[in-house]
Amino acid sequence: MIAGNISSGAAVLVIALLLLAGSAAASGIRTYTGDEVTISGYSTGGAYVYLFLTGPNLPENGVALNDISKRADQGGFTRVSVDGDRWTYTWNTGAINGRLDEGTYTIWVVDVPNDRSRLMEADYQTIDVTLGKPFVTVDTPPQNAAMDLQSVPAGASVTVNDRYVGQTPLPLGGLSPGTYNVTFSLAGYHDLSTQATVAGGENAEIVANLRPETGSFFVNSTPSGAWVLLDGTGAGYTPVVLANVSAGNHTMTLEKDGFAAVTRQVSPGFGMRVPLDFVLEPLATASQQPAPTRAAAVLPAPAAALLVIALVIGYRRSRSR
Repeated sequence: MIAGNISSGAAVLVIALLLLAGSAAASGIRTYTGDEVTISGYSTGGAYVYLFLTGPNLPENGVALNDISKRADQGGFTRVSVDGDRWTYTWNTGAINGRLDEGTYTIWVVDVPNDRSRLMEADYQTIDVTLGKPFVTVDTPPQNAAMDLQSVPAGASVTVNDRYVGQTPLPLGGLSPGTYNVTFSLAGYHDLSTQATVAGGENAEIVANLRPETGSFFVNSTPSGAWVLLDGTGAGYTPVVLANVSAGNHTMTLEKDGFAAVTRQVSPGFGMRVPLDFVLEPLATASQQPAPTRAAAVLPAPAAALLVIALVIGYRRSRSR
């Protein structure tokens, strides 16, 4: 009776089957050409077990495991001693006096030196081993990605995947390659959200052109027809609607001939039309100047004295005639 197990590296396959004459059982593992495969088990049939190999491009009746140039039907077996019913053999697939192709091989464990053609006269067990081609891999750590975040105007707050990261202009490095959700926010401007995809070793430049929040004014004046200036720029005559005015404080001035100019600080409501009413005060004219007082019509004292003297002289001259 023969039983055994097989291992390669960390992989272990345990076999515990009762072998009868002329029977066969198959189990197997996968490994690579050049690896060592350890086979072990027990046998109560004698002092040795005999191993041979069949598989791709090998003789049908098998070859010795340690030298594939030796045919089993010509006595080419790998003989392994049984010690207290236990036996163990380490098969070095890279030291076999030849080369094994990729594929699945069968290891035959027999209690007597019989090749494949004479297994009816022996107890045996089979173990399948699939050999693959060795390969080498190199695990290259992924390169970090980066983003250069900018906005027009600058100073926008930035969130990446809903996490605040700073204000523009903002270099952002140490990122894993992938796609990120980026949002720019600035008071007085509409939020702008975008997706940015960056590859390893890449620095993606993202520029957000922010659109200002705007409102409008309906400007009226008493009297009407006043010239309207918004932040020093002419905008029309009242009554007038000023549309698409950016958020924030603005200076509005109304001018009209004959009236005092009026200046006011104004701010539009986002998405709203704000009514503005101005009352213009007329300027004072010459006919509206206050009448001079009586004292203001009296000649200065020296001039008055001369006039009196002249009148007296004239009077005396007329009497002498």
